[in-house]
Amino acid sequence: MTAFDHSKYQPFPPIKLSDRQWPDRVIEVAPHWCSVDLRDGNQALMEPMSVAQKKRLFLLLVEIGFKEIEVGFPAASKPDFDFLRLLVDEQLIPDDVSVQVLTQAREPLIAKTFESLVGVKRAIVHLYNSTSTIQREQVFGLDTDGVKAIAVKGAQWLNQYAAQYPDTHWTFEYSPESFTGTELEYAVEVVDAVTEVWQPTASNPVIINLPATVEMSTPNVYADQIEWFCRHVARREALQISVHTHNDRGCGVAASELAVMAGADRVEGTLFGNGERTGNMDIITMAMNLYSQGVDPQLQLGEMDRISRTFKECTQLPIHPRHPYVGELVFTAFSGSHQDAINKCLSGYEPGNAWQVAYLPIDPADLGRSYQEVIRINSQSGKGGVAYVLDRDYGLQLPRWMQIDFSQKVQQQAEQEATELSPESIWSLFRQTYVSRKLPYHLEGYQVTRRDKQDSLVAEVRVAGEPVCMAAEGGGVVDAFVQALQTQSEHQIGVVEYSEHAIGQGEDAKAIAYVLLNVDGERVCGVGISEDIVNASLSAILSALNRSAVAAQAQAA
Repeated sequence: MTAFDHSKYQPFPPIKLSDRQWPDRVIEVAPHWCSVDLRDGNQALMEPMSVAQKKRLFLLLVEIGFKEIEVGFPAASKPDFDFLRLLVDEQLIPDDVSVQVLTQAREPLIAKTFESLVGVKRAIVHLYNSTSTIQREQVFGLDTDGVKAIAVKGAQWLNQYAAQYPDTHWTFEYSPESFTGTELEYAVEVVDAVTEVWQPTASNPVIINLPATVEMSTPNVYADQIEWFCRHVARREALQISVHTHNDRGCGVAASELAVMAGADRVEGTLFGNGERTGNMDIITMAMNLYSQGVDPQLQLGEMDRISRTFKECTQLPIHPRHPYVGELVFTAFSGSHQDAINKCLSGYEPGNAWQVAYLPIDPADLGRSYQEVIRINSQSGKGGVAYVLDRDYGLQLPRWMQIDFSQKVQQQAEQEATELSPESIWSLFRQTYVSRKLPYHLEGYQVTRRDKQDSLVAEVRVAGEPVCMAAEGGGVVDAFVQALQTQSEHQIGVVEYSEHAIGQGEDAKAIAYVLLNVDGERVCGVGISEDIVNASLSAILSALNRSAVAAQAQAA
């Protein structure tokens, strides 16, 4: 085997913050969101988006409710420059939306950046340079003063060029890239030097973005870094602290959530977590996490299927079937115990009440999903799930004893096919098991008269192909029919359980009857479906007898 040596790695050093406050805080309002799908997300695609795809995704982001959208790196990419000009020329940027553009701290790039923004009403110019120890020492070969000077000079150029375009409302943003790999004292030093140039105020703040360019620690350490920074940075009241996490350790969402608890005001990320390597922070997941806690995410995500479809068509990326809130299977239960719990909770839920349904953290209907995908059937499923599917799709309200009997048949079928069973196949199996079998007993017709609370029944039944006329009286049609059958056969028959209900409404409504018989000491279920309840009840009894006869033949063989 190849070497798998953990000793080459060093643990990330903890932050000395013994009086940290963030663990006791609760997120009560959503952060400001900034989508970086069209820049950070786009650069991570194997095939970058076309202009048409970018335009479609931009319009979706606006519709969802994003007020800040990073649209590219126009000074370094002609397609990004041209796309930004298209947004301006076609007047696609709403007055309350700020487009954000990225630039390095180099004057030719900054000049080109401002050129690309001519005519934009509101813009965020995002300046960055890397400040981490590794980048300083191994990439740039500069000391701390040299790297800080790059940031300061870039800040001065932003002031200079913004003054040339007074018709645009400018917001400046600065990122000490690779913040998590930068000494905290030095990160504060660089940011303070930048804001000294910009001189922000509480009424005209700047954005300080603290990116986990590479996720290097557990989310709690990142939260410590954010809280430490917020305590020590100058002009805090004039700064909007932003975070931009990545998912290298699989904790991008958690890191952003804890960062907001630690004092961050703003979160950058992408729809569904698209981005370099393992991806950016997933805004959909974080927003829905807030939603599930009763916090308004300030994004409209009610048409999730349309959002995900547009994303997939624009980026050519799939969405995992287990993706939180969005994936095809996230509201699906195969486990029998889960299905039973969901079925019971849903049956008792009243719209308008607080959502409390086992195994479903949110109501699928809130995302435009129906309950059809909640319960699906395979060999792990149980009676509750089977009952739910038959009720949902075919209007059958199986009594519990019927659920137990039929779920065994469904499990056998699923094990034989080694796959998920569709609602159609479950319905077909139900009819095949209980309704379709007509031998040895089949009802041809009947007459019922009632006198003195007694029913007189005359029934024509075909037994093993031969017509037999049966007559009896009883305390009801079912009782009379059972007595008639016992007279004509050698079996001891007794009704243990009986249930009935209508399927559908109006002229197309049918009746269904379920019966649990004791036939010669063995319990067996039967079902009858007909336009009238008497026919359904008699057919259910014959269904049980037919199933008893088949079982007896199989045992004899």
